Amino acid sequence: MKRHAGLFDRITDFDNLLAAGQAAYRGKRLRSEPARFHYHLEPNLLQLRRELLAGTYQPGAYRSFWIHDPKRRLISAAPFRDRVVHHALCRVIEPIFDRTFIFDSYANRQGKGTHRALERATHACRRFGYALKADVEKFFPSIDHCVLFSLLSRKLKCRRTLDLLARIIANSNAQEPAARYFPGDDLFAPQRRRRGIPIGNLTSQFFANVMLDPLDHHVKERMQWPAYVRFADDFLLFANDKNSLHCALDELREFLVPYRLVLQPRKSVVLRVADGVPFLGWRLFPDHRRVRRSTGVRFQRRLAELQRDYAAGRIGREALTASVMSWIGHVKYGDTWGLRRKLFASVRFAHTRPERAA
Repeated sequence: MKRHAGLFDRITDFDNLLAAGQAAYRGKRLRSEPARFHYHLEPNLLQLRRELLAGTYQPGAYRSFWIHDPKRRLISAAPFRDRVVHHALCRVIEPIFDRTFIFDSYANRQGKGTHRALERATHACRRFGYALKADVEKFFPSIDHCVLFSLLSRKLKCRRTLDLLARIIANSNAQEPAARYFPGDDLFAPQRRRRGIPIGNLTSQFFANVMLDPLDHHVKERMQWPAYVRFADDFLLFANDKNSLHCALDELREFLVPYRLVLQPRKSVVLRVADGVPFLGWRLFPDHRRVRRSTGVRFQRRLAELQRDYAAGRIGREALTASVMSWIGHVKYGDTWGLRRKLFASVRFAHTRPERAA
């Protein structure tokens, strides 16, 4: 396997940092921290570059909060200057890894995404009678730092780039508890080994694909499975023989042990395609897709929040329209006309205070 060197100069090149700063700022013009950084963009980037070249760069503290969408998750936001570093790093190293990712890995990759994953899975539903639906239990909190760094080192030999990656990984804040024992562990292994990376970082999304790339290649090359789709830690295998899928589930559980990952027992099941396959907030059938009820309920609550915020003047028409159209753009990929008509039939947006800019 080819290992790449000489990457750090490309990462710290001023033009790369400038492009990273612009990418990190996109969509965040109204937030104070990005706006302050961008107001003095060139001096801030030069200072960041000096720290990176001198080896004195230290990531800052995360700002964390919980969301329930639909399950409870801890989201961690890095300081803006760290996000610039994340973009600069990924702009250089992500293409190296992406070239060897399989076609049917769809999360956080250019030209892929949720809708492409749904299209691919729906196509498989038309060809096969059964599906194995599985996901990794507490995936982000479970990612072992040593295992992740080992996988990154397989393709990278630039020492300064690896040092920067190690610093970012080591700075991961505490995540949800995910202590487990694996073969060969002693009593204190779960306490001794660092694990968990923050949901919300650009680097974390990239690390997730690196962690599960061995699984992808095992399924497609060693098992030679004909139909497989993965989005982050959720994945589907399809077959006409359900017994083969049960055997595949056992094999994949064993395969993930060296990577210190465990499949979710309740959510890793073999299903009849005719009964619908849950995937990415949808239920997929051979001839149609239905949005899951929980997705509709969440947006109904979100609509009520938007009504209150718009009425109070906390958001403007532009932000309101963007939020609503984003949801419509997502659900239009399924049979949701009735749901949309029902949700918007009684919705009225009106101001009780003068509107302010979005």
